Amino acid sequence: MHSAQLTWTWRGNTIDLGFDTSGQGPTVLLLPALSSISTRREMWPLQQRLSSHYRTISIDWPGFGDQARPAIDWTPAAYAAFLEYIFEAVAPCPHAVIAAGHAATYALAHVCTRPGSFGRLVLLAPTWRGPLPTMMNGRRPFFKRLCKLVDLPVLGFLLYKLNVNRVVVRFMAAGHVYADPAWLSDERQREKLAVARARGSRFVSIRFVTGELDPVETREQFLALARQAAIQMLMIHGDQTPPRSRAEMEALATIDGVRSVCITRGKLSVYEEFAAQVALVIAPFLACDP
Repeated sequence: MHSAQLTWTWRGNTIDLGFDTSGQGPTVLLLPALSSISTRREMWPLQQRLSSHYRTISIDWPGFGDQARPAIDWTPAAYAAFLEYIFEAVAPCPHAVIAAGHAATYALAHVCTRPGSFGRLVLLAPTWRGPLPTMMNGRRPFFKRLCKLVDLPVLGFLLYKLNVNRVVVRFMAAGHVYADPAWLSDERQREKLAVARARGSRFVSIRFVTGELDPVETREQFLALARQAAIQMLMIHGDQTPPRSRAEMEALATIDGVRSVCITRGKLSVYEEFAAQVALVIAPFLACDP
């Protein structure tokens, strides 16, 4: 695995991001989920299994990752622009994109507006709605006020810190992210906490949680992207996916052209926890003839 760094500029802000490459062959771009504990490292187990046949690239999203992050009012437009940059400067016309969580919907939206920008698409436990809107079945006016509150220099930092302590992170991970609570060992938990506590992490994290980074606003729009995308698609999710998120994935599975596979175990990070099983499903899809 070769690690490097790139610098991307968004509206006058310079953002440093990490990315990793491994293997030789057709390019496969791996995009991690957007969440408070996500980095490109969650794609490593899958990346290592695919790099024997492909040149794999895993990359952090702006505002996420393991580096310090600028205080920016992050929006879906920033992430759409970042994908444009990646497909121009880092991974032009890749053989495939493998995208998890919200990244899957952003990749879908990109290929709808830029047909032919990549060859095929793997959607890993795809989501389009943030945690709070999912729990409350829609957005609420106070979500924006909550973002402004967390943005405050001192009070916002303290409020955010209270919600990324060891107990809360373990509870949320066990409830929604990992099927086996023991998988989040002490070492892994320290790594996840370090991501959530990185300098500037609260600005993007609160916007993800409140749905401010949702690439679409309704299930109908989410499904419309899949109908419009002229590309081969494979969706993979775990059998223990939380019910509300699973309902969105099962709705996506009904769309013509979407191949769907349910792994017998796994929640929202099924590709990280059960990378071997997921890789076995992905391999023939990547290798099949157009």
